[in-house]
Amino acid sequence: MSTVSPGGEPGTGDTGLPENLDGSKGVGSSAGDAGHADQPAARSRGMTILLVAAGAVVLLLVGATLGLALSGKFAGSDSATPDNASVDAGFARDMIVHHDQGVLMAHYAEENTTDQEISVMAYDIGYTQTDQIGQMQGWLSLWDLPESGDGTHMGWMAGSDAAHGGMAMGTTPAAGAASSAAPPATGAAATGSASTAARAPLRPGMATSDEIAKLKSLRGAESDTYFLQLMVRHHQGGAPMMQYAAENATNPVVRNFASKMAQAQESEIAVMTQMLAERGAEPLPPNW
Repeated sequence: MSTVSPGGEPGTGDTGLPENLDGSKGVGSSAGDAGHADQPAARSRGMTILLVAAGAVVLLLVGATLGLALSGKFAGSDSATPDNASVDAGFARDMIVHHDQGVLMAHYAEENTTDQEISVMAYDIGYTQTDQIGQMQGWLSLWDLPESGDGTHMGWMAGSDAAHGGMAMGTTPAAGAASSAAPPATGAAATGSASTAARAPLRPGMATSDEIAKLKSLRGAESDTYFLQLMVRHHQGGAPMMQYAAENATNPVVRNFASKMAQAQESEIAVMTQMLAERGAEPLPPNW
């Protein structure tokens, strides 16, 4: 994973927004069920996951270069700084909340599993999304905007079905609302997130407080399966936000960031859906 810090140098004619590369998927490979000695099959499955992850990394590297060019780092192009009501700011704010719950779920999954494949997947998701949270917080700081907006969450997705669905869910407490730009303190996430787990309304795909509590309580194979189910739905729910920002954000770096995030998470959804099938389970239905 290669990342340009959000505290980079603002350039003349630039928005002051640094280009960031994230979403590198170090999913890795593992032996699956420790009770079986079928090593060739385990290696084959691990190699499939590793190849998917490697493809995502290459895609993100290409996206980072394009993002730098579009942002004016190379061409000196001019772009207005996003304001408080912009798609750019709304995307950053809502995705910070969405990601924060993903970090919390990944932390519980890593803490409660005995499966190396799940452990590596959870760590990768938790570390990547923690890094992305820091980048988006950095954008808001560079734009001199607060992390919390005045409007209804997802209101920046004007006229979209996802926006209406998100607002309809807004009265339900959700777990994992805290955010932090710091690297994970233990495993995939700092445990401090759990202490602020009911401060935000649900965005599409987010787990309820009861679902988070259930994930925290499970151990072993049950935890693994439930984590995969919750995370697949979580990724699916966040996809419309990424797609909308990729098409409608005013800043080219934000558009590029959202587009590459969506592509990386699409690859993760495919891998996790395969992992569920191997465990005799299916993804959860949408909750929005």
